[in-house]
Amino acid sequence: MSENQGLRERIAAIVAELPEATCRGDRDLTLAVRKKTFGYFLDDHHGDGVVGVAFKAGPGEQEALVRSDPSRFYVPAYLGARGWAALRLDVGRVKWGEVRELLTDAYRLQAPRGLVARLDG
Repeated sequence: MSENQGLRERIAAIVAELPEATCRGDRDLTLAVRKKTFGYFLDDHHGDGVVGVAFKAGPGEQEALVRSDPSRFYVPAYLGARGWAALRLDVGRVKWGEVRELLTDAYRLQAPRGLVARLDG
């Protein structure tokens, strides 16, 4: 198994913990809840050489994350204009608790209230 395949599988496992969330795709993954996308696993997307996860971010979060650690966080192409942020998974040690938190927050922004309530249990 390649290292990128392992990263992809870790992202899919996090998504599997979220009510009615799905992953679809081959090399890249689209992360969605009831047809609303909340993230993407990106593996050399459009030949940029980056392995990362892009996610829907709340107002002001994109700028704050990129400013906090520009070596790890970046503004993803196309999605950045809509406030999305991304985290590199190919730089340094991946903090999987942080990835889980970012994806869960993105899920909350897209999921219906009933599913968010289920998540909060």
